[in-house]
Amino acid sequence: MLAIFNKELVTVPQELNSPASLSSSRKPKLPVEILKEFHQSFTPSNAFSLSFGDAALLAYAPPQKNNRLFCGMDGIYCVFLGGLNNLCSLLRQYGLSKGTDEAMFIIEAYRTLRDRGPYPAHQVLKDLEGTFGFVIYDTQAGHVFAALGENKGVRLFWGIAADGSVVISDNLEVIKGSCAKSYAPFPNGCMFHSEQGLVSFEHPRSRMKAMPRIDSEGVMCGANFQPDAAHSRITNQMPRVGSEANWALWASNA
Repeated sequence: MLAIFNKELVTVPQELNSPASLSSSRKPKLPVEILKEFHQSFTPSNAFSLSFGDAALLAYAPPQKNNRLFCGMDGIYCVFLGGLNNLCSLLRQYGLSKGTDEAMFIIEAYRTLRDRGPYPAHQVLKDLEGTFGFVIYDTQAGHVFAALGENKGVRLFWGIAADGSVVISDNLEVIKGSCAKSYAPFPNGCMFHSEQGLVSFEHPRSRMKAMPRIDSEGVMCGANFQPDAAHSRITNQMPRVGSEANWALWASNA
């Protein structure tokens, strides 16, 4: 899968952008180039993409190893990787039909909580059992939401394209070829919101710290991120149960 979001829509941690990209023999590419190469990696019938003007694009290809699903409903689009062991109980909890797959469930849960549910995002994600990673693009709200479970059976990577757009993919070679040295693994047990930024849903009151990362060539790349459990957040950036905030709009209500 591939997701690219314009820098006007998404601002990622500055530590993800490596100055070494400017001097690297492999230069960052523009979104149109990245998308073209993604399609060339698959037969025409096996990959497709959706563009949302200059704001965003999503590209999808059938799974090779892990389960990979794509779904779009009512202006909300989701690419889901992995599988939820407790999907049946989650469907009963949210009142959804048995035929609902993981991508559809994530959209329904997102929409329910965005519109009506006074429930914090980190608790929603901690209730998911299994191996999962997903990227949501809400065209109505103009929000991007991505998350990766604690289980390391699924990987996501993110980086910076030539025009400053953020690139997210489960394919490391796609990220390397697109972002030069300005990339890193998306941290496990974390969620990213286009307005609020990167937060650990396993340790929601811990600030995120950037750890310098050196590649095999001895060159500084985009940083790894992990929660700093020794320090709590000074500001109340995560809503509590019972607040009017929800996982789609918690940034604006913090």
